[in-house]
Amino acid sequence: STQSTWGFFPMMAALTQSVVLSQGVAQPLRIPLLGLGVYQSPPNGPTTEAVKAALRLGYRHIDTAMIYRNEADVGRAIRESGIPREEIFVTTKLWNSDQGYDSALRACETSLRNLGLSYVDLYLVHSPGGSGRSRIRAETWRAMETLLNTGRTRSIGVSNYGIQHLQELFSTATVRPAINQMELSPYTTRTDLCRFCADNGIVMEAYSPLTQGRKLQDPKLVTIAQKYSRTTAQVLIRWAIEHNYVVLPKSVTPERIAENAAVFDFSISAEDMRTLDSFDEHLVCGWDPAAQAL
Repeated sequence: STQSTWGFFPMMAALTQSVVLSQGVAQPLRIPLLGLGVYQSPPNGPTTEAVKAALRLGYRHIDTAMIYRNEADVGRAIRESGIPREEIFVTTKLWNSDQGYDSALRACETSLRNLGLSYVDLYLVHSPGGSGRSRIRAETWRAMETLLNTGRTRSIGVSNYGIQHLQELFSTATVRPAINQMELSPYTTRTDLCRFCADNGIVMEAYSPLTQGRKLQDPKLVTIAQKYSRTTAQVLIRWAIEHNYVVLPKSVTPERIAENAAVFDFSISAEDMRTLDSFDEHLVCGWDPAAQAL
């Protein structure tokens, strides 16, 4: 089995476990199952150090966004790491105020300048942007397809899209999204949405998988974690991996970044997965644009 000694090569090898996205142009495009999220990671130092620590530990997937205001820090960390660019999967996102065809194209160029990169591996529409915006969502997705076809991004997807938003997108899209990034955890399972995405070839990606800390002391979760001699955070991350979701725990603490990665040398039984799934209470730790009407 894979050793979980932090910084050890066997763990680094495990961190490259990946799933195939639907949009490999020349060859299948793979996204590492585990990534470092940098939402609310402060710019000008802390984010750079967190990303560099993650890359040293074997992470090869970093998820940022225009609205996080730390794209430049992510780019700096990638350059200073010495790791070849093509070995790192980089995601950023289009913010709501930049939706629309021309503005989306401009926003991607701004993000690439911030990152200091010639392309990203995944570009996401950060959210549906509210009700009554069907036309602008369609124009935005047309821009996303242009960015894919011109090589500014290797894949395109969405975030915080409900089934209604995806069905609307399908009615005008030439290329369907490769990813839907959502808040997902045993406390927010979104079973119907996840099934719909699976049926349509869309990979689910989990943000706030640690419930922003709210449920880490939940006695019923603690009981399962003790059974596996793991932390509750590790069980929540492993739950996502067992579901074949890409998972994005965030931290700026090297020890926690390492702990969050030590999840590839155990598995959760089918019975315990059913128990974890039963914790669902539609907990929303941040926002829930997927619930918005068209």
